[in-house]
Amino acid sequence: MASFRMICIDPSFKGSRFSLVDRGFIFAIAHIRGGGEMGRKWYENGKLLKKKNTFTDFIACAEYLIENKYCSKEKLCINGRSAGGLLIGAVLNMRPDLFKAAVAGVPFVDVLTTMLDPSIPLTTSEWEEWGDPRTKEYYFYMKSYSPVDNVRPQNYPNILVTTGLNDPRVLYSEPAKFVAKLREMKTDDNALLFKCELGAGHFSKSGRFEKLKEDAFTYAFILKALNMIPQVSS
Repeated sequence: MASFRMICIDPSFKGSRFSLVDRGFIFAIAHIRGGGEMGRKWYENGKLLKKKNTFTDFIACAEYLIENKYCSKEKLCINGRSAGGLLIGAVLNMRPDLFKAAVAGVPFVDVLTTMLDPSIPLTTSEWEEWGDPRTKEYYFYMKSYSPVDNVRPQNYPNILVTTGLNDPRVLYSEPAKFVAKLREMKTDDNALLFKCELGAGHFSKSGRFEKLKEDAFTYAFILKALNMIPQVSS
């Protein structure tokens, strides 16, 4: 899910998803404020000092799926990348009890540090979306939701965090810092994996099959978290 810059995530065909659907998965896309699916006002109500609406909307979507028996807390897995990875990090801190597993790809999780550093390529152009934390109001608002700054001692679900060593948009140090904070503070024994692609940037490594390999790794993690990996007979 994009959940920012008025980007629309329309339902679309992706062949690799059949690997999950054939195993009985239900695939849902959360259209939450900050995206553009419902127009300009929908987007405006999910940015700057209203950014937390994005996270509470996503939690509401998760609760709807559970209450209407599409899934349960024991089976709900979530996935987002880049700004969608920020969303994943935020809701994990807010409501970790709702999810069995989470995948955060190249996640923008150290919002405050990045937005305070204008030497990072995209920082100044992103102030329009997130705000300028050199202003007190924006500083404390960002700090209240930035995933790195809100990890606390509690149980978290199984988590996979991925990054690219050469990513110019979300520096690999952001997800690395997030994972280190989780390892220090979380109180459970669930899986916490950090995967850094040495030859990748913000997107998958180039090559015909690299995106499929990335999907396969993600799906394997999810299946393992759900105890759905078939036993290999000796």
